[in-house]
Amino acid sequence: MAFAHGATTSNSADPSPDTGDGAHVDAPDLRWFVFALFFIFGGITSLNDIIMPKLQELFTLSHAQANLVNSAFFLAYLLFSLPAAAIVRRAGYMRTASIGLVTMTVGCLLFIPASSSATFGMFLLALFVLGAGITVVQVVANPLISLLGPARTAHSRLTFAQAFNSLGTTIFPRVGSTLILGGLAGVSAATLSGPALDAYRIEASRTIVHTYIGLAVALLVIAAVVWTRRNRLQEEQEQTGSIFHALTLLSRPRFAFGVLCIFLYVGAEVAIGSNLVVYLAQPDVWNVPLNIAGNYVPFYWGGALLGRFIGSAVLRLVSPGKVLAFAGTGAIALLAFSANTTGTAAGWALIAVGLTNSIMFPTIFSLASEGLGRRAAEGSGVIATAIVGGAVIPPLYGTVADMTGSLAFALILPVACYAVILSFGVFARRPAAA
Repeated sequence: MAFAHGATTSNSADPSPDTGDGAHVDAPDLRWFVFALFFIFGGITSLNDIIMPKLQELFTLSHAQANLVNSAFFLAYLLFSLPAAAIVRRAGYMRTASIGLVTMTVGCLLFIPASSSATFGMFLLALFVLGAGITVVQVVANPLISLLGPARTAHSRLTFAQAFNSLGTTIFPRVGSTLILGGLAGVSAATLSGPALDAYRIEASRTIVHTYIGLAVALLVIAAVVWTRRNRLQEEQEQTGSIFHALTLLSRPRFAFGVLCIFLYVGAEVAIGSNLVVYLAQPDVWNVPLNIAGNYVPFYWGGALLGRFIGSAVLRLVSPGKVLAFAGTGAIALLAFSANTTGTAAGWALIAVGLTNSIMFPTIFSLASEGLGRRAAEGSGVIATAIVGGAVIPPLYGTVADMTGSLAFALILPVACYAVILSFGVFARRPAAA
């Protein structure tokens, strides 16, 4: 799952594909560092798809309640994207990345008191802090991709960077499924009560804690390495202007349409990925235990991984708007097929939506940023804020599923999201005027 870019810098490359390459920094080692950041925050974000069904079982939650996992996590984008861009202004890219990584570490460690208390609210708090740290790291990552290469290849380069995000989202859920969903698979919280239920919740949540303690240690090491390179870039950050001045960009139809599509795309992608385990486990789909269904989440994100490597090449040859419209059409067709069939085909059709998702975020982002000139990096903070769609659409999906008693019928919500994205591809099929 990929996300947005935000920070204002006077020396950064203009990511819009106008004439020439624009100013950029030739630093291949830092480019690989940014790829590593995409891998890390993508992988940790995708673990929500594994934690959500686990918490749903532990606390006997409805679909709407379980999707509050996404609300807590993605709410951080609404609250911290623009402030994170302001931190980049003052502290620079590498120092801000360190701050984000340390915040992520704190979020991981908060799973310890969450497990001890065995309360759903504490888990939501831990996820919120973790999401805040990831927001800061992402606000650093995408501007660096724009800076570390020619402007004319922005579409392709950002898509390639997102492939590393997808690599993380493919690997982490497979490991997380084994560690988090594998334990105590034969026990159900619905059959317990009183002290036995409390004891089960504490014991079962320890598997979550052990996973996140390991991540906390790794993040702390990475933060230390990043801090040693805090002076690696010679930056001249823009120091003037309110961070909220960026919101004036919403008066531009192309940019505003793109921001809306980021909101809808992230919401649809997360709604499908986070409910995929429960969807596949249904009797009329695959009828398998949650821990078995969890092993197939990596295929959803793996489709995005494959598609982004392919897309980075295709986008050099085909209009990005046309590619986006084609991907939106494919997503709608697969969702419609899955919702109107059962068994093996229904499950694999939903998983295949990951392939159509592959190029959407980087393509929407770069299309929305075209023509912004020096304000492109400024506008990226607004785009990052739109990732809050991951906090809004999934609970709505869960509510529709609860009201209708059908996860399949609720797919009408992501279908609507992809329809808007398809129309943006048609709208933005021609390059924007500078």
